[in-house]
Amino acid sequence: MEKKAHQYKLTLEYVQNNKGEAMSLPPVEVAFDNHDDIFSIIERQQAANLFGDPKQSTEFAIGLKLFSEVMLKHRDNPLFEDLRPAFGEFMKKLKAAASK
Repeated sequence: MEKKAHQYKLTLEYVQNNKGEAMSLPPVEVAFDNHDDIFSIIERQQAANLFGDPKQSTEFAIGLKLFSEVMLKHRDNPLFEDLRPAFGEFMKKLKAAASK
C-alpha cells in the first residue's frame, strides 16, 4: 500500500539577473509530493530563527525538503551513498536546534 503524501505546486520566476536587469523567462512550475507538511516545517524554521532572517529560513526549509525527498525516494542510488550517513546526523542536529 502506498503512503499518502502531501501534494504541492512550486512556481519559480526569474525576476532579475545579477546586473539588475528584468528577466522575461517563462516561470518553471513543478508539482510534487512530499511526506512532510512543508508549511509546518517552514513555520518551525522561522520560529527557530537559525539564520536571523525569516526569508532565509523559508529558502532553507524548501530547499532541504525538496532535496531530502528526492534522496529518500532514491535511497538506493549510489549518488547518495556517501552523503546518507552525514545527512542523517545533520537532520538530528537540525531538529535539536529547531526544537530549542
